[in-house]
Amino acid sequence: MLSSFLWFKLVCSQGWCHHLRIYAGQVLKQRSDWIPTFCCAGQREDVYRVVKAFTERGERIGPEATRFVQYLVREFERNGAKLTQTKKKEMEKLKSLIDDLNLKYIQNMNDFTKFLLLSEEELAGMPLEFLKDLEETDGKRKVLLTGYYVTPILEHCKVGSTRKQIAVAYGQKGGNQNVAILEKLVQIRHRLARLLGYSNYSDFAIEPRMPMTSRKVLEFLEEMSEQLSDLANRELTVLKELKMKEEGDAQFGMEDLLYYMKRGEQHKVDLDIGEIKRYFPVKLVISGMLKMFQDLFALRFEEIKDVEVWHDTVRLFSVWDASSSDLLGYFFLDIFSREGKYDHTCVVALQNGCMCSNGSRKVPVAVLLSQCPKEFDGNSALLRFPEVVRIFHEFSHVVHHISNRATFSRFSSLRLEGDFAEIPSLLLENWCYESISLKMMSGFYQDITKSVSTEACQSLKRRRDMFAGLKLKQEILLCLVDQIIHTSENVDIDELIKDLHPKVILGIPLLEGTSPASCFPRIAVGYDAVCYSYIWSEVFAADLFATKFKDDLLNQHAGLRFRNKVLAPGGSKGPLEIITDYLGREPSLQPFIQSRTRNAL
Repeated sequence: MLSSFLWFKLVCSQGWCHHLRIYAGQVLKQRSDWIPTFCCAGQREDVYRVVKAFTERGERIGPEATRFVQYLVREFERNGAKLTQTKKKEMEKLKSLIDDLNLKYIQNMNDFTKFLLLSEEELAGMPLEFLKDLEETDGKRKVLLTGYYVTPILEHCKVGSTRKQIAVAYGQKGGNQNVAILEKLVQIRHRLARLLGYSNYSDFAIEPRMPMTSRKVLEFLEEMSEQLSDLANRELTVLKELKMKEEGDAQFGMEDLLYYMKRGEQHKVDLDIGEIKRYFPVKLVISGMLKMFQDLFALRFEEIKDVEVWHDTVRLFSVWDASSSDLLGYFFLDIFSREGKYDHTCVVALQNGCMCSNGSRKVPVAVLLSQCPKEFDGNSALLRFPEVVRIFHEFSHVVHHISNRATFSRFSSLRLEGDFAEIPSLLLENWCYESISLKMMSGFYQDITKSVSTEACQSLKRRRDMFAGLKLKQEILLCLVDQIIHTSENVDIDELIKDLHPKVILGIPLLEGTSPASCFPRIAVGYDAVCYSYIWSEVFAADLFATKFKDDLLNQHAGLRFRNKVLAPGGSKGPLEIITDYLGREPSLQPFIQSRTRNAL
């Protein structure tokens, strides 16, 4: 019931749904006692003792059931089931402190209201539309220090001193307060981990994930950094040459990276993003995407009409195996924007697939949420290309969820750890950059028979990979900081970043006056000790794509084998076991490095 109320709060905004949404909020507020009860279910000693006793009896129950019981034991113990009552209270206190500090860190960033007043000369190079959007004060433009304004200036402003001024001001967003909060957070996380029997917080956070240990993650990040150094050095040489031509003999700093990457992209990639958008009408993208997934994975989607849903723009589909005609599951498409609706693109599991005690199978159900524009006066609503990729990525999660054939609900595909759950979706993103598949989802809005050109498809891929080495180096730097502070005690985070920065970013020092630790929310909230996971997933996805799909994107035999070998098991087998079995060998870094090197310059 709790999840049902939260679901209605997420999607409902009008009519009876709006009233139910309000009612859901009232019930949750009135019955706030449900939430701690729900959250503490994983700490019940009586259940833990029964499960633990069962495992110690050593009964033969099959590999998936054994894995499920092992999961249960581990989750109980990670929730403090083995602790004394005194230590459990200490654990809850530490968790509460962590939650409070997380909130303060984010609030400090949200409360940051500083702005800069800049003249039009100082903003030379900025598009007229951007300047019009800025409030005018005493003959100058008021620039709020939010990503919405800062990123375009760092990408387009021709004045180096302005870029530096903006970068420094933005890099202080959380201030010394947030640095102190982050350092305190790290200390408390270490205390929590030690209380639960781990040597450091990183080992605690990574234990259920693919690498399993912090040492493995550090080795991975260091190897990635080393493998990318040659590419990143060549890219940096190009950027320095561009700066020399435009600004003369000036030192290259972090404030120059985005600007000269954009300049380099303009030199190398012939692509009009505004023009490209006109080839992606929403309905055509969705219909092409659905057809592609059906063809590739031997599925059949059937729309169910005349069914009661929470909004008249929501569509419901059943999913069938194209060969056996077995029902595999259902998904809702709730992709159009409306007031009061959750404003991100994501997938939510409404029901996990599993075997029931009577031998029948409960099929999975998912919903894809997005905020696509609606048609207006008969004009086709259009998607920006990043929105196309995002929807394609998230629908891949839907197919992963529906394809799951695990016995236990716990092994549902949408309950997998992030570094494994993202691999199929990142793999399938590649279809958005290949001509044969992208043409299936595109068509000029005034004449949909004219799909996006092959040259434009190639440019989109080139644009994705331009300066990949330098971009990844920046990401690796932050991932290394995340790992080091969560494996070591009493680290001065600002000093650590100053020391690591030139070592990882090819001699470029940290921009003086900035403090990345004050404005890096992923380390503080949600991705603490696991910032590595996105790069990790990209590496595995690149290997799968290069090995199995690159030369024949629409090969149904390969797609069906992927569905059965990788998507169907969910969490019922170890991720590395699944991927190694599918590849026929250990995964490799090289396909990822090669794919990014191919179009990087």
